[in-house]
Amino acid sequence: MKPKTLLQAIKYYSDEQTCIDTVASMRWAEGKPICPACEHDQHYYLKTQRRWKCKDCGKQFSVKVNSVFEDSPIGLDKWLTALWMIVNCRNGVSSCEIARSIGITQKSAWFVLHRLRAALKDTEDGLVGGNGSIVEIDESFIGGKTKNMHKKRRIALEAMKSKGLKNETKTIVVGMLNRTKGKINAQVVQDRGRTTMEKVIQANVRRGSTIFTDDYAGYIGLPARFTHEVINKHLEGYVRGRVHTQGIENFWSCLKRGLGGTYISVEPYHLFRYVDEQVFRFNNRKDADKKPISELQRFETALSQIAGKRLTYAEVTGKVGETSD
Repeated sequence: MKPKTLLQAIKYYSDEQTCIDTVASMRWAEGKPICPACEHDQHYYLKTQRRWKCKDCGKQFSVKVNSVFEDSPIGLDKWLTALWMIVNCRNGVSSCEIARSIGITQKSAWFVLHRLRAALKDTEDGLVGGNGSIVEIDESFIGGKTKNMHKKRRIALEAMKSKGLKNETKTIVVGMLNRTKGKINAQVVQDRGRTTMEKVIQANVRRGSTIFTDDYAGYIGLPARFTHEVINKHLEGYVRGRVHTQGIENFWSCLKRGLGGTYISVEPYHLFRYVDEQVFRFNNRKDADKKPISELQRFETALSQIAGKRLTYAEVTGKVGETSD
């Protein structure tokens, strides 16, 4: 029987072969492996090495190949436990807690979590709205105040400002919530100028949607393909009939609670991964019938997205180019 709780999951995935079978069934159709070298499905299993050997090209491959698990010496039992925890802990889970829970170093746990966040990113059509659907759009600033920063960082920012250089202490995140389906699309942007906002909206909101925003000037002049209604929170209050952005404010609350309470300090160039993590949990709260999604369903959804998303330590630490795009 498949696990339903974290305790059951730890016991269930303590067997390496069970882990291999589970990952294979999620990433390959009917659990039948495909050779990553030649893409043939004719192979035989090397039981002692727990990997397959392709009958066509003769190369061996494991279930970790071409996934976020690739080249990791950490066992799948620990990977799957960490994945269960990150998708089912409402406010996220810190690398220190993962390290203590599965018995690895904090540095390794930090890297494991970043690779898992890469798997949580939805690479399918992320468009929201359409067919008269209501889409709430808002932007939020993520980051601490200058006065609360470490002295060295505060001095560096003040030096940049004195030289006329860009002095940004907060990162901007734009969110678009499909009120009908309860699904959100959120991403980090460089600025919130009118040109940027219009570009982001046109790229992520379907034609024919009804857009609700506040009275920020960056939303003025949206194309006629959208119906745009504005709520002036200072003059009209937070709600005017059905026009409001309270749904997306709920997402900002969830995001900031995780960032401020669990992760404490997140560097701006890593923020997009934490946003992807929270978007995944938010979008997988309920199914199409508005019924709560179980922990197992959320876990299996995440596990089905691991393929083709390898992330190296050099990419995470910025030694090679990688962006949020």
